Amino acid sequence: MSVFLALSIVLAVAVAAIVAWPLRAQSRRLAITVVVAIPVLALCLYALVGTPAGLDPTQREAPRTLADAVARLEAELERDPRQGEGWRLLGRAYREGGRLDEARDAFARAAKLAPEDVGAQLEYAESRAQADPQRRFDAEATALLQRVLALDPTQERARLFLGIAQRQAGQHAEAAATWEPLLATLGPEAAAGLREQIDAAREASGLPPLPQADAAAAAADDSPAAGAHAVRVRVTLDPDFAARVRLDPEASVFVIARIPGGPPMPVAVQKHRLGELPLEITLDDGDGPMPTQKLSALPEVELLARISASGNAMPQEGDIASEPVRTALPARQPVELILGTPP
Repeated sequence: MSVFLALSIVLAVAVAAIVAWPLRAQSRRLAITVVVAIPVLALCLYALVGTPAGLDPTQREAPRTLADAVARLEAELERDPRQGEGWRLLGRAYREGGRLDEARDAFARAAKLAPEDVGAQLEYAESRAQADPQRRFDAEATALLQRVLALDPTQERARLFLGIAQRQAGQHAEAAATWEPLLATLGPEAAAGLREQIDAAREASGLPPLPQADAAAAAADDSPAAGAHAVRVRVTLDPDFAARVRLDPEASVFVIARIPGGPPMPVAVQKHRLGELPLEITLDDGDGPMPTQKLSALPEVELLARISASGNAMPQEGDIASEPVRTALPARQPVELILGTPP
C-alpha cells in the first residue's frame, strides 16, 4: 500500500464527516450521501496520484502513521509541485490535523493549478472560511463560489455556501434568492428545513415568507394546468455535420426552455447523453430549477439544445448549439431542434 492510498483511506472517513456536518440541518440524507461519496472519491484520487513506483526506492515502504504519510506527501509535492490532486489531498490532511492555515494554502495551490475544476475551487473557498477565526467567507471565497455557480449552476454545496456567505455579509434577500433553487432538488424533510432558513433571510430583508405549499397548490388551481403546458421536443443531429465531425457519445446534451428575451436561467432543462440522439423528451414543471418560475405559467418559451463536451450547464467556448425556436404554449406539435446546422 502506498503513501497515497494509506493517507486517502485514513482521511476519507474523517473528512467525509467534517464536510457533511454543515449539511445536517438541511438534509440528513444529503449528509449521509456525502459521507459515502467522499471515500469513493478518495480511491479515485489514489488512482491519479498513488504511484509508489515514482517515489524514491527508500520511500516505498508503507507509512506507519498519518504523520509519516503526510511527510512523504509533502516531499513528493516538493519534488513535483504540479500535482493538483496531491495538493488537495495534502490540504485535507492538514485540515484533519487542525492545521487550517496550511490547509487553505494547499487548497490554493490546487485551485491555481486547475482553474476550471469546480471541485478544486469549491474546496479552496470552503478552506478560506475554515481558516478564518470567525468562520466567515471573505470576499475572495465569495467570488470563488459565484464563479463555481457560473460554471455549474447545479453545484448544491456551492449554492449552500454562497447563501451562507451572503447572510454573513448582511445580504439577506440575495441569500434567500441563492438558496431558493435548492428547494426543487431536495426531499420534503430537507426542503422544509431550508425553507425555514430562506424565510428567516427574507424576513431579515423585509420580504414576506415564501408561499406555503397549500397556498401554492391553490394558486396552481387558478393557473393553466402544468400538463397542458408541457412541451414535447425532438432533438437530432444534422446528418452532414454528424458525418464530418467526430463526436464523443458521452458528451452532455442540454435541452433548455427559457423566457424569450429574458434572463439566461432556464425555466426547464434536461440533461442527456449525445449517444441517446435522436431524442424525444417532454419538458414540464418538474424540469424547472426555480420553484417560483413555472413553465406552465408562461404563454411562450424559447427552446434550444446544446452539446457540452465539458458537461457544464453554463455555455462554454466550443459548445455546439441548435438554432433557438420560439413556440407558444400549449404547443400542439413537437418542437424540432437540430444540432450542427450551418449558421
